[in-house]
Amino acid sequence: MPLDQKTILAAIKEAKEKSEKRNFNQSVELVLFLREIDMKSNEAKIQEVVDLPYAPAKPNKICVIGSGELAMKAKRANADYVIEKAELENLAGKKRELRKLANDYDFFIAEAPLMPLVGRTLGSVLGPRGKMPVPVPPNADIAASMTKYRKTIIARMRGQPLIQCRIGTEDMKEEELTENVQAVLRAIEGKLKKGLKNIKFASIKTSMGTPVKIRP
Repeated sequence: MPLDQKTILAAIKEAKEKSEKRNFNQSVELVLFLREIDMKSNEAKIQEVVDLPYAPAKPNKICVIGSGELAMKAKRANADYVIEKAELENLAGKKRELRKLANDYDFFIAEAPLMPLVGRTLGSVLGPRGKMPVPVPPNADIAASMTKYRKTIIARMRGQPLIQCRIGTEDMKEEELTENVQAVLRAIEGKLKKGLKNIKFASIKTSMGTPVKIRP
């Protein structure tokens, strides 16, 4: 199906026009319905981190898991939350707190030596949500990593032939949202055996709005 700039832009404009005004800045989402996907193959386990050309007005909330100097650097760089080793160990088995942590933050970055502990403590809540931490070395430029992940999204498929991801917010320009959609399409095209031909149809929607198909 045609997924060019013109058709994407038209769908974004229509979705925004049809969306009722809310008392918050709604997200704009891309929904891709796929076909001819073997759900038992690696093709059905797409999980691509996409660096969007235009950051949403509401940036991702970042949680950094680290110790020593890396933890201090993360705090100075205004990480939304920093978990040090002792606190991570203390979270083990506390299901309610772990679920809240997983839901409250969009991206997790972890000091590589702590990844085994992270896996044991947080794996059960972050894994199913597609939020397992990105490992970084202790001497990483954590500020630069945070800047990158504030404007990235995950294009993820699990359990059904469907990918749904946030590509911005309704206050953004339609042209910016269009470029973000195209970035997502480029990222997943190479992961599908038939590329974009595996897309049965695509739509754009706001958080509370009705989906609008991208039509030729």
